[in-house]
Amino acid sequence: MSESYEEFPKRPPREGLFGAISAGFFFLLVGAIFVITPSLFERIFDFFGNFEVVSVPNTGISLLAPTRPWAHSIVYRATEQFCFAFGFFQIVILALRFIARSPVGKKAETSGNVVFWLGAGYLISLFLTQTTTWEDWFAFWSAIIILLGSTLIVRAIILAAASTRRVA
Repeated sequence: MSESYEEFPKRPPREGLFGAISAGFFFLLVGAIFVITPSLFERIFDFFGNFEVVSVPNTGISLLAPTRPWAHSIVYRATEQFCFAFGFFQIVILALRFIARSPVGKKAETSGNVVFWLGAGYLISLFLTQTTTWEDWFAFWSAIIILLGSTLIVRAIILAAASTRRVA
């Protein structure tokens, strides 16, 4: 506690503004999804109340999964809409970060966010919004793990490219 306030690194005010805008958009988007999707709240409760331990097809592993994964297409569709909308919003934030000359780390983070949210929306549309089986459910989560790795790689590539550009 001996450090004074002046010793903490100062962030440019615009970086905090981007965070506030993102948080505000997140809450607006969640509210909008609930408004445009009838009885979503009840359907989410049904979704989470429908889990049990299920055997992963073609393996000896058992994991948690919805008892009837095909019965929750409205929840999947709402989640897909959220992911795509938030992903496109991240593209806007990324453009604003370039205009505001944000640090490379923040641009890399936002680029990773773009990849994750748009990728998650695509994976939901690919695996969950059609007739969903347990195979689809577990394939979706496997693909999400791959997407998380891809997001980290995108961030690392941007940071590495920026650091080699500074060295050269």
